[in-house]
Amino acid sequence: MKQKTLSVIVIVATAYVAAQILADIASLRILFIAGFSIDAGTLVYPLTFTLRDLVHKTAGIITSRVLIITAAVINLFMAALFWVVSVLPADQAVGSQLQFGAVLSPVWRIVFASIIAEVVAEFTDGEVYQRWVDRAGDRWQWGRVLSSNAIAIPVDSLLFTTIAFGGVLPIAVVISIFWSNIIVKGATTIFSIPLIYLVPELPKHELDGGQQTSDN
Repeated sequence: MKQKTLSVIVIVATAYVAAQILADIASLRILFIAGFSIDAGTLVYPLTFTLRDLVHKTAGIITSRVLIITAAVINLFMAALFWVVSVLPADQAVGSQLQFGAVLSPVWRIVFASIIAEVVAEFTDGEVYQRWVDRAGDRWQWGRVLSSNAIAIPVDSLLFTTIAFGGVLPIAVVISIFWSNIIVKGATTIFSIPLIYLVPELPKHELDGGQQTSDN
């Protein structure tokens, strides 16, 4: 594998994990924008779908699956770390630090919701993406992103909003969050489509798992 291609994979994979973590933390805050309730994590999370597609194109479906699981494990570790830090005694000499635990302790439910939704939706995204590639090869690459995200986004939004906020927030707010998720993620997909043309395609002989796609 060429050094340039390897560098692209590292950059995109790092961005994917970072976006997952930032989205989980930001989702603790519910915003009200343009008449919709929306968890703040939705401002960054939609990028993960296209980032996963970029990893899929550059490194193959098996690598993208490993990335999904890795991100889930890191998010789980993050929640555990926040919990441990919040229950350990704080140094009162530097002032009250109760806000840390008060704000970040609820991240557990968000993380569990995110992990479940992420794994199911991202694996679905990968399967749809691969089927498009198997049928179309290197043609209509925009269709890979559009078709895979069109299936994965509703699945992700339904699972996340139901698990994260169901029974905690009013049903009207949960429904509003669901639709705002669909709108923002859909818009992000449209604007991120050109990114698929900026990364190299993994050559046939290097594809993981023996699966094949056409070279650019």
